[in-house]
Amino acid sequence: MQKRPLGRSGLETAPLVFGGNVFGWTVDRDRSFALLDSFVDAGFNAIDTADVYSRWVPDNKGGESETIIGEWLKARGRRDDVLILTKVGSPMGQHSDDRKDLTAGWIERAVEDSLRRLQTDVIDLYQSHWEDPDTPQEETLRAYDRLIQAGKVRAIGVSNHSAEATAEGLAVSEREGLPRYETLQPHYNLYSRSTFEGPLQDLAVDKGLGVITYYSLESGFLSGKYRTAEEAAGTTRGAGLADRFDERGMRILATLRGVAERNAATPAQVSLAWLLTRPGVTAPIVSATSLEQLADTLKAAQLTLSAEDVAELTEASEA
Repeated sequence: MQKRPLGRSGLETAPLVFGGNVFGWTVDRDRSFALLDSFVDAGFNAIDTADVYSRWVPDNKGGESETIIGEWLKARGRRDDVLILTKVGSPMGQHSDDRKDLTAGWIERAVEDSLRRLQTDVIDLYQSHWEDPDTPQEETLRAYDRLIQAGKVRAIGVSNHSAEATAEGLAVSEREGLPRYETLQPHYNLYSRSTFEGPLQDLAVDKGLGVITYYSLESGFLSGKYRTAEEAAGTTRGAGLADRFDERGMRILATLRGVAERNAATPAQVSLAWLLTRPGVTAPIVSATSLEQLADTLKAAQLTLSAEDVAELTEASEA
């Protein structure tokens, strides 16, 4: 399977990245192992998680996803076959100064916790989960530089950062001779386009950043499995999708179904294939709770849409 570069980091990913936020939430340990086995056996190699996953689940403390991934890595002995992407900067709840924090002190504590949970000596891509306007970017970047020099991190990126904040970080790196952010992770898909298109997309293309999109199927809305807001409301991940079923949303779903039928594909596959045509996009994050769902989703990497298909989808999703 052809790999795609993650910025200028030297790291390369297959066209789809597994989203590990389901581990320890909607998927237990055994099912997580089976999903990871299937994903890697199919030729994919990048697994995205965060230190905070899945703290939002009752009785969870955060770190559950990293722990499961680490146990899988140890059990399978496949560390060299995968890229581990994780994040820092979300509230974890165990310290009195708990906040969205990218200070050097927090990063230096958090990376050790992540390495321990992941049972690895190095994180391939360490990402700032959120902007931290209270911490100078130079402080954050110098902390990352020390981790890279120590061999604990290979490359760095940002998630949920504006074009302005990302550009500032890149400028600091260039001015101070520090490692630069090689990737960004925005919320972006056929329904939510303004979250990336515009200045952020322009910056990514201009600076050669890798772009790993999350909510690639808008929490299942673009999978086509929900035909009404009422259907979505009865599910764990679809409960917040009611407002997507407006005139524009229904137009997108109808177009997706039409393009999917012409290509003997599913709406989810078409949605992901459309993302892979977008300027700057490296690899969408995908997730699954069953082996059947995963196998179906991964077929998107082999789906090539025609120019007419892409244009029709793009037009249907215009605001």
